[in-house]
Amino acid sequence: MNDETTDWYGPDTATFGDRVAGAREQAGMTQAQLARRLGVKKATLVGWENDLSEPRANKLSMMAGILNVSLMWLLTGEGEGMSPPDEVDAAPEMTAILSELRAIRTEMRANAERAARLEKKMRSLMEHL
Repeated sequence: MNDETTDWYGPDTATFGDRVAGAREQAGMTQAQLARRLGVKKATLVGWENDLSEPRANKLSMMAGILNVSLMWLLTGEGEGMSPPDEVDAAPEMTAILSELRAIRTEMRANAERAARLEKKMRSLMEHL
């Protein structure tokens, strides 16, 4: 296995929602099943998996227990979690596409953080005008 697949769910390659969806799928649960067990609407869980919102601490803790992963892994990708998907049988073209998608996601995250810093700086400058 190469280094990129080793860090499949790490902080630089996966979001919170990616980890929730991956752990849910590994647990063999549908979105509706996990939502029911957590006592939330399916739309709420979909929002978490799509990184549109985040659960409160009590739901996050419940989710980690239900999915058999650590709270830290869900939040950061580090700690007791799940193994990366097996890519050994994937066609070389598919592996290359997955690698490129992960690189794009990392670049997008860095650019979003950069834009947020610039926006904050601009607002600060505008306040002093």
